[in-house]
Amino acid sequence: MTAFILVAGAHTGSWIWQAVADRLRESGADAYPVTLTGMGERHHAAGADTDLETHIHDLLRLIDQVDTAEVVMVGHCYGIYPVLGAADRRPERITRIVHLDAGMPQHGDQALSLVPDQAVRDRLLHRAGPAEDDRRIPPPPLEEWQRWGSVSGLPPAVLARLAGNAVPQPAGTLTQPLRLSGAVSELPKTGVLCTANGSSIAMVEALVGLGDPRFQALTDPRVSFFELGTGHWPMLSCPGEVAEILVRAAAGEGHRVAATVNEQPAHLRPFLMDVPERHRERVGQVDLYFPDDLTEADRPRPAVVFVHGGPVHPDVRPTPRDWPGFVGYGRYMAGMGAVGVTLDHRLHDFADYGRAAEDIAEAVDLVRADPRVDGDRVALWYFSGGGLLSADRLAAPPPWLRCVAATYPVLAPLPNWGLVDSRFRPAVAVRTAGRLPIVLTRVELERAEIAATVDEFLAAAKNCDADVEVIDVPFGHHGFETIDHTEQARHAVERAARSVLGHLRR
Repeated sequence: MTAFILVAGAHTGSWIWQAVADRLRESGADAYPVTLTGMGERHHAAGADTDLETHIHDLLRLIDQVDTAEVVMVGHCYGIYPVLGAADRRPERITRIVHLDAGMPQHGDQALSLVPDQAVRDRLLHRAGPAEDDRRIPPPPLEEWQRWGSVSGLPPAVLARLAGNAVPQPAGTLTQPLRLSGAVSELPKTGVLCTANGSSIAMVEALVGLGDPRFQALTDPRVSFFELGTGHWPMLSCPGEVAEILVRAAAGEGHRVAATVNEQPAHLRPFLMDVPERHRERVGQVDLYFPDDLTEADRPRPAVVFVHGGPVHPDVRPTPRDWPGFVGYGRYMAGMGAVGVTLDHRLHDFADYGRAAEDIAEAVDLVRADPRVDGDRVALWYFSGGGLLSADRLAAPPPWLRCVAATYPVLAPLPNWGLVDSRFRPAVAVRTAGRLPIVLTRVELERAEIAATVDEFLAAAKNCDADVEVIDVPFGHHGFETIDHTEQARHAVERAARSVLGHLRR
């Protein structure tokens, strides 16, 4: 028999698992929904010293009491922190860990990163002492629960119950770092990804393909994945499906992510066009591609700055400006008579958008100061997760910005990107973009969670009569320039480039 220990996220308790636990028991398994100290119906038990270690010991006591050979620990959101901490100390008792729409915290990480409110994070990080107000974090009001994760799939009455039953979270559970010996890393794991919250198997495979060292462990054959087409609270929105997946996960089922050892990663495959080499100058983190016929006597040329997406781990090699796609775009634009510009910016994590925006601003200043560049005729072209970085320029377009382009962009933070500053919302910023031309290339086979952000942006743009040209790529995928070498894909690149240049030359 298998025993499932069910640990929920912040502000909740065992009640949230009731329907899942009932179905697991009906299948013949044991189920142990957990209410941690200071949470759920035990919220009055919290003391000033209640912290992550307290919750780990709660689970250790339960593990030691469970008289079953197979123990599967399920952690949802914050719950994965004490789950990993306890499993690390009882690895011989645990047969599998299930990350239910939960991250992959490592040794030294704090659950504070899950809190979407920057002001709350700052206050907890810099608190001077154990004042009563600092000991417990109030739950969000009903209208703000979506900031903690997508509420897709929750009927209004269920969402109201979630908000009504929520209790303050002991601050120490969020600020105390997770301590791991490494034993937990050897245990089989399953990730259950909620697509309406911004996670998917396709996204995991893309991150593995980028070479991000944090995700290479996901190619271990003992790691499996499932998807649920719902939001961040699947135990409430689809408990039957959750129970079924947990049983299958315990049996070792699920999708495996393959390592790309014998296959070139998608982002390192050749550009879809055969573009000749162009003169390139490297200045710090910026590369400039110049037209072959450009001389000092020529009038300055307009420039197009290509902004890569992310997050991209700082150890990934080659860095984005040396990826074939961006090299191809830089050369292609130079071949059309403009200066193509690529750069590496420091979007390494979801909290880094502000820093990446500063890097881009510095790169633009460098480009505009070059005497070979017409500093009054510059376009910014954003890709993928870099699309959020367009918000600053859309909100207050400078006179030198003649066009903004975006290709398969993310145009609103995905629900599980809690650390993204609220300023990076292009769907809001476009309201003040005026008649700034926007060239948007979207792909037919886009991931649903990203396509939803594009739809949101286009609806906002229509409401404010923004100047948006949409270019569609039939049967195109995210990152199509190195994946889909089709005539439709090439035509889309040509059309977008000519449109951008047309706006620059007006």
